[in-house]
Amino acid sequence: MKLYIYEHCPFCVRARMVFGLKNIPVEKQVLLSDDYQSPERMIGEKMVPILQKDDGSYMPESLDIVDYVDNNYGDKPILTGPRSPDITDLIKQLQQYDYKLVCPRYIKLGLAEFATQSAIDSFVNSKSKKMGSFDECLMQTDSLVSAVSAILNKLELLIVSPDACNGQLSLDDICLFPVLRNLTCVKSLTFSSKIKDYLQSMAKFSKVDLFFDKAI
Repeated sequence: MKLYIYEHCPFCVRARMVFGLKNIPVEKQVLLSDDYQSPERMIGEKMVPILQKDDGSYMPESLDIVDYVDNNYGDKPILTGPRSPDITDLIKQLQQYDYKLVCPRYIKLGLAEFATQSAIDSFVNSKSKKMGSFDECLMQTDSLVSAVSAILNKLELLIVSPDACNGQLSLDDICLFPVLRNLTCVKSLTFSSKIKDYLQSMAKFSKVDLFFDKAI
């Protein structure tokens, strides 16, 4: 199988996680941010992740990919734990703030999807229409970090184990870890030891790198 991704994309991280957690080999290919032709050829629109199955067909949508891999590869499904409405709500709260924090930083992390200036320009132009200028977003770092930190304080109380937020692997881990992982690119954001342990454990077992060493 082959997985087409962007390294920064939280939805791509979801798909990458299930392969890592189940130790299932997959070839990963990072597309340039301004490559419209490749995804349109595969699924008719610019979207990632895209899974090319063993039969050559293509599957979009991160949670569809997660479900397909979890239920069809390995000894048995692993994402069988209960979900928490409280964690789902906190993820939504984080998403109100995190894009303004992380998007201006993505282009400075040396990621493969931004290997060309045209790829960077395409990303900046697209996101700026929704968020405002990246410079303005960076100037809001202190207030955004404060808002995110308040949400993380609530989240800390809900995490049961560093190996699974609810104590047993579930779709909550698939949805939560990518959001937290991308926030590790924000240098001034401090994570509690409990959340950091969860990040490092999930990164290890899902085989997805964190951004602490590149944080801006």
